[in-house]
Amino acid sequence: MRDLLPALQLTAEDAAMLAHPERLFAPPAREMALEIGFGGGEHLARQAAAHADWGYIGCEPFINGVAKLLSAVERDNLANIRIWDADARHLLPLLGEETLARVFLLYPDPWPKTRHHKRRFVNQRNLEMIHRILKPSGELFLASDIPSYIRWTLEQTRRHGGFTWLAERPEDWRTPPAGWQPTRYEQKALKAGRRPTYLRFVKG
Repeated sequence: MRDLLPALQLTAEDAAMLAHPERLFAPPAREMALEIGFGGGEHLARQAAAHADWGYIGCEPFINGVAKLLSAVERDNLANIRIWDADARHLLPLLGEETLARVFLLYPDPWPKTRHHKRRFVNQRNLEMIHRILKPSGELFLASDIPSYIRWTLEQTRRHGGFTWLAERPEDWRTPPAGWQPTRYEQKALKAGRRPTYLRFVKG
């Protein structure tokens, strides 16, 4: 980790490159994706392995999660991942306008107490920053096992007005997409009897 993290780590000093994030890779990535709060990195590593011509930026402030992802990067020789090991809210303003094809937000902290709802990552300010960096028809993907957070997300995206929810029937939000890699948190939720919900939004 001591040797690998500095090679993959992004900071505010990389602002010029982050304005054109595809240039973080050689050759430049065909498309770019961002995962906010990657936990142990299971989903991020699987995505990077399945789409070698894409570039991925993973955000995770907790060192244990970063260490787990670095182990997967080294084991699978993944060359298309960069890491922001700080608050994702400080990264979003640095990313260039309409540069990302996908943003993943998987099992964010639900902050269940009403007085803490203002701390939830899905809010109008963050949605506006995500909308800015997504390409036209780019996707925002969110998964959660907390019904109140799902309702909150639908309310917030509806209020924002710049995202269209891609769901026509219940199976569209009950079934994970093809090639889905469950996180360890999701596996724990399923064992505890909590049913995940999968929301896909397109910028439009």
